[in-house]
Amino acid sequence: MREVDERQKERKCLSEELAAQGIRDKMVLESICTVPRHMFVSPELADYAYYDAPLSIGQGQTISQPFIVALMLEAMLPSRADRVLEIGTGSGYAAAVLSHLVHRVYTIERHAELAKEAYARFASLQYDNITVRVGDGTKGWLEESPFDGIIVAAAGPTIPKSLKEQLAVGGRLVIPIGEEGQQKLMRVYRSSSEEFLEETLCHVRFVPLIGEEGWAEKMRS
Repeated sequence: MREVDERQKERKCLSEELAAQGIRDKMVLESICTVPRHMFVSPELADYAYYDAPLSIGQGQTISQPFIVALMLEAMLPSRADRVLEIGTGSGYAAAVLSHLVHRVYTIERHAELAKEAYARFASLQYDNITVRVGDGTKGWLEESPFDGIIVAAAGPTIPKSLKEQLAVGGRLVIPIGEEGQQKLMRVYRSSSEEFLEETLCHVRFVPLIGEEGWAEKMRS
């Protein structure tokens, strides 16, 4: 498809830029180099798609900065056999990148219109290992659990209990925690049925995680 291939050089340059910033996972960098980010934003923003910056996608949401997408995926330690849950589908870009790294991606979006648009993009680009659902991502996706990895694209006040419980033993959860301006990116490793190890990776800035086990709707800025 011409519209996919026409920006291959820009994708390669973006991947090289992320490597220079410290992303080391070669598979993550290759996936960034493969996924056509310009097809996950509006046509008006396509020329900015390969800048290392977030872009608006409507509904008060953004497509995350490529460095942050790469950082979170690298931190999740993906492998080919993994089944991964993503909270916050947004444009679908991160799920598309993730789909090249793991066996199956399950992604939840609370905005029905964004979920519909992402589903259409996945179908158009033939990403057939991604399943989309509309709902409250803070409660996870119990029917498809346990997951080898969970990645959350919004910041909650605490780590949702449901997401921890839906991790497989040996699973990794990557999530930003905190209020606006005071967020930290955390990785949670489930070492046994009852034990979880938590580590702080860096400081970040995300939109609020809205839901039963996140912020209330009224907390949105």
